[in-house]
This record gives sequence, C-alpha cells and structure tokens, in this order.
Amino acid sequence: MVGVIGRFAPSPSGALHMGSLVAALGSFLQARAQGGKWLLRIDDLDIPRVESGAINKIVDTLEFFGLRWDGEVLYQSGRRDDYARAITYLKAAGYAFDCACTRREARSGRAGIEGPIYPGTCRRGLPAGRTARSIRLRVSEAPIVVTDAIQGCYTQRLDRDIGDFVIRRADGIVAYQLATVLDDAYQGVTEVVRGADLLSSTPRQIAIQQALGLHTPLHAHLPVVVDETGEKLGKSTGAIPLRPRNGAAQLFQCLRWLGQSPPNTLHDVSVSRLLEWSLDNWSLSRVPSGPQLGGR
Repeated sequence: MVGVIGRFAPSPSGALHMGSLVAALGSFLQARAQGGKWLLRIDDLDIPRVESGAINKIVDTLEFFGLRWDGEVLYQSGRRDDYARAITYLKAAGYAFDCACTRREARSGRAGIEGPIYPGTCRRGLPAGRTARSIRLRVSEAPIVVTDAIQGCYTQRLDRDIGDFVIRRADGIVAYQLATVLDDAYQGVTEVVRGADLLSSTPRQIAIQQALGLHTPLHAHLPVVVDETGEKLGKSTGAIPLRPRNGAAQLFQCLRWLGQSPPNTLHDVSVSRLLEWSLDNWSLSRVPSGPQLGGR
C-alpha cells in the first residue's frame, strides 16, 4: 500500500505569515497524523516575483515552528526540462495549442468565474501572419467534479467557467497549473492540503492530470485567514511576517482556527509539546468547512 504523502509548496515572493502557517500546519498534521511523509517544495518558477532571501526565511520559519519536512527540498526551477517534455506531449496529442493572442485579445471573451474567458481565437490554428506567444490547454464541455474533504462537492465546466487556459506564458515561464500537477506526480503526493483560495484551480489541474494520465490526489482545502475587512492575508496585501518568538502561542491560534480546540493549558508550552498534542488529536473532520477564517 502506498503511504500518505503530503506537501507544502510556498512561493518565495516574501516571508511566511499567519495564513501561510495555517496552511503549512494543516498539511503537516494531516500527513504526519497518518504516519505519512510531508514534503517541502519551493515554487520559484516566477522569477520576477522571487524575493532575495525569501527561501532562507521560509526554511528558517518552518524549522522554528517545528514543521520539519522529509527528504530534500524540491525547487521548481530545477524541473524545467520535465515541464517542457510534458508540453511537447500535450501539443502532439492535441490537448494543447499555440496561442498568438495578446493579454488584451485573450481577455475579450464573455465573463467567467475568474475574469473574461478566452474566446478561442487560436483554437484551430494561428491566424495568418501571427506568431505564437503562449500555449493553452484545450478544455472540454465535460464537468469536472472535485470531492473535497473539507469544502464538499465542487463542480466546474471549464469551457464555460474558465476557457482554454495558459500552461506556458508569453514570457516562457511555465504556468502554476501545469507545474504543480507535474511536481505532485513526480513526488508521489497522495493528499493536497492547501488554502481554499486554490479550490477553483483544482478542476484545471484535474484536466491536466486526465490529459497526462496522472493520478488525482485527495484534496482538502483549508479555509483561508482573512483580516477584519474580509481580505485574505497574503504577501501582496501586506500581511505581517511571522515572528520568530512565541512559537507555541502562534501555533495555538492556528489550531483554534483549524477547529482543533487545544486546551488552554497548552497555550504556553513548548512548540514540540504542542505539536505532540496536535498529532495525537488531529482531526480533518473538525476543520471548519467555510472558505474563510477570521474577518469581522
């Protein structure tokens, strides 16, 4: 029987914050409580967004909170050849196509759930005189159903909700949707535990898995932490980086957000003691099913 393998895959665009810690802790506990492995992957493909020193900060922060991973850290920047081979296959098999559209042209279609839907301009070949810029996955009309362990049943029809989506950008960078699918398969990930802000991406990733004949892991999308205005805590919204002190108190708050109800007597214990209790008492079924935590 294949053991449980989970992962945490932050982008090095800044330091981790409380929202990051909730996602890391939830994925860590879900894997470790089942006797499984927990892997660390650094999503560093988007070079313009990589912040100097961020990788070391991420690694140091996880170690401070006792969230130690198995094996070596995997860096997406070292897997470009594997991504290129997958794209070559997808194009040859008819699952993907070259697109000459500019960003403005690509956003000229009707409204979808994440903005304008690609109008299909290059679906049957590049228009005369145009040169390929990006590469898109050709989506179908078949609904894709995600049976999420926390959020329940989630369904998309990619042709009417998202449209043919980019798997390699105009700047040559492989898109998140393709890279994360290939990396999860490469590392043998069996359970993807991450923030609910990525739930709407999951049908696209399943479409890629189906095209490549890859296994779809179990999905569990944790509610994301929001501020008092209802905005998700994130690097782009100026979320305060985690502080390397009072580690157990910060983990204690994350556990409460995740519905685990640690006793107050554990508020000031060591990080190792709190994690020991957490592993003994972790239950995914107690995690709140709403998409958000905190707020007003």
